[in-house]
Amino acid sequence: MNSNELIESFGEFARSKNIDRPTMMSILDEVFRTMIRKKFDEDSNFDVIINPDNGDLEIWRNREIVDDNSEDIWDFDKIPLAEAQKIEPDFEVGETLPVSIKLEDFGRRAVLMARQTLIQRVKDLERDNLYQKYKDQVGEIVTGEVYQVWSREALIMDKDDNELVMPKGEQIPKDRFRKGDTVRAVVHRVEVINGTPKIILSRAAPAFLERLFELEVPEIYDGLITIKNVVREPGERAKVAVESYDERIDPVGACVGMKGSRIHPVVRELENENIDIINYTDNLELYIARALSPAKVGSMKINPENGRVSVFMKPDQVSLAIGRGGANIKLASRLVGMEIDVFREAIDYEEDISLEEFSDEIEPWIIAELKKIGLDTGRAVLAVKKDDIVRRTELEEETVDDLYRVIRQEFADDDDIDERQAEANKKAAPAAETVETATEAGAPAPTSEEAGAGSAAEVAQ
Repeated sequence: MNSNELIESFGEFARSKNIDRPTMMSILDEVFRTMIRKKFDEDSNFDVIINPDNGDLEIWRNREIVDDNSEDIWDFDKIPLAEAQKIEPDFEVGETLPVSIKLEDFGRRAVLMARQTLIQRVKDLERDNLYQKYKDQVGEIVTGEVYQVWSREALIMDKDDNELVMPKGEQIPKDRFRKGDTVRAVVHRVEVINGTPKIILSRAAPAFLERLFELEVPEIYDGLITIKNVVREPGERAKVAVESYDERIDPVGACVGMKGSRIHPVVRELENENIDIINYTDNLELYIARALSPAKVGSMKINPENGRVSVFMKPDQVSLAIGRGGANIKLASRLVGMEIDVFREAIDYEEDISLEEFSDEIEPWIIAELKKIGLDTGRAVLAVKKDDIVRRTELEEETVDDLYRVIRQEFADDDDIDERQAEANKKAAPAAETVETATEAGAPAPTSEEAGAGSAAEVAQ
């Protein structure tokens, strides 16, 4: 391989990798000087002239002519007069002798090594440029094309054909990618593995939702509204706390937009993820109550020492506060930075029955499903509509109907006992009045045993 072929092939390769001319010249100069140092030990007295456009390469070795008896004749940049005059008889002491060095003089192996070194240097430079480019874009949205989909990750190509990776855990569970699809994601992190940068994208990170709101809501982009916190269960539910620096702007309304015009594109991008937008406040109790929406809070006790909050609410609100699979209360806890415990308000506890008492008629897995949404007593189940139970659990309508029937039957039995007792009390009341009337008229009052017997008989009747 001659110098023209070497430089032309390298120039074409470098241009395909978008390497600019000054950088390409610098790489060529460094590689050739490395070859010179390997052969001549020093390169300071060499001139390397390169023209990558037409593949020209000139290497000149410059040495000063010294007297044959000089002590410097062995220096790398000196040449004895006698040796110089063999090249040109007119040379004199003190002149500089330039000698052209051909690429072939370095040997075939050195030339092939130089070619490999040039290619490797471009690849190293490409990796460094990729790392520097995406290191500064962490947390920003990028758009790419799906190139390959595997079981554990998807390979995304950006507009410069750089390879980006989106692991399965960073995808929304409902995402279904196919080759050629255009996908948006946020740069989650940049890792260097064995010298090679790995760009990891994410659609499940809270930052992705935050950047989408910045794109759709001008007030957030301009800084009039700030996003205080974002928590997500990707593909299921998210909570966003926002605050306005302008009293005239409603932050929640601005994020939702007219008839949902601003939030709908975000929801579609996130595969119909439910998004709760909350007005941030420094009032911790109010903030917690808003975080638990759509449930309505009755009262709460905050223990800042252990970071826990006890929230009390009506039985029909507990399942709303907990959410399907506990998602709502988990997100609320993460949003406010405290562990939230939900309790039913102490109303008619003595009349309620734990679901564990129905274990002989209701299968354990059904009880477990109900407990997941905060329903652990009979009256709590009856207080929730059938459609809500079906939507929040894995139970079918027929199963819920049977569930209602079993629980209602238990409470109906208790109600019958209460009704019979109340009827007995009503019938016992006239007997007591008769006793009092007879006593007033002067008749002997019946003994307590007689009165008791009469009451018992009436109950029997």
